[in-house]
Amino acid sequence: ASSNNNNNNNNNNTKQQKRLKALEAKAVAEATATADAAYTPSASLLNAASAKPLLQQVDGPSLAEYYDEGSAAGKESVYVGRSVPIAAGGSLVVPIQVSTPGSVVEYAVENKQYDFGFGITAEREEGITIVKEPTRVDASKDAITGKFLVGSVPCLIQFQFENDFSWVREKVISYKVTVTPPSLQTLTAGRRRRAKACLKAVEEDYKTTAARYQAVQDQRTLLETELEQLKLEIAEKEKTLKGVIEEGSRCKDRVGLRKEQMKELKDRLENGWEDERQLSQENQE
Repeated sequence: ASSNNNNNNNNNNTKQQKRLKALEAKAVAEATATADAAYTPSASLLNAASAKPLLQQVDGPSLAEYYDEGSAAGKESVYVGRSVPIAAGGSLVVPIQVSTPGSVVEYAVENKQYDFGFGITAEREEGITIVKEPTRVDASKDAITGKFLVGSVPCLIQFQFENDFSWVREKVISYKVTVTPPSLQTLTAGRRRRAKACLKAVEEDYKTTAARYQAVQDQRTLLETELEQLKLEIAEKEKTLKGVIEEGSRCKDRVGLRKEQMKELKDRLENGWEDERQLSQENQE
């Protein structure tokens, strides 16, 4: 009877584990679908010199590379640190680059004694997301575990361990981080969802940019027309200016001549004529 009870318990545990795994897989699939549907290409991708960078991010890894035995693209990656010391007042950062969208990051952290600061961030081109708020934790009795999805890539995951609040005690931590890439079905479904979301973003930007382009072209046509008109006006003004300059030159010469004429006439009227003075002198002699 005892043996039968054990068998029943084992069966129940196995069923429970399968059920939990199924629920977890469903939750991951739903989260992946949500992340893919909300995908928005970054400004640098939209403004790249060619369409290739944008398409590469939408496509994700090639299927041939994904299942190539010599490639790490489709394989689980494990990062382990055992009994890593963190000096008093110091810190430790474990960076992990995730390049496949839909990857699941699972972690377990533990320490021998005393608490320490622990937080997780995800860095992308568009900014930094706080995955786990930095808090003081104690994993000496129970390991700190967690799991999260990386929807958009490239993404730099930073596991941050802090001992800055302690100036005496060194902390020793151990960690294990597992990055599991998505299944083939998830990968192919994800690229379609991203393509659909991306197409929507590109179409909206196209409409905005096309309208702006038309407005700019209209403005250019107007400015070019105004410029041609200004050129004609400038040519006419230059012609008028030339005439004014020539007339000014003539007037200047005439003014000089008139001054000389007035001076000579006034001199004659005031002092007489030279030939008259000479004649008068000859008669006197």
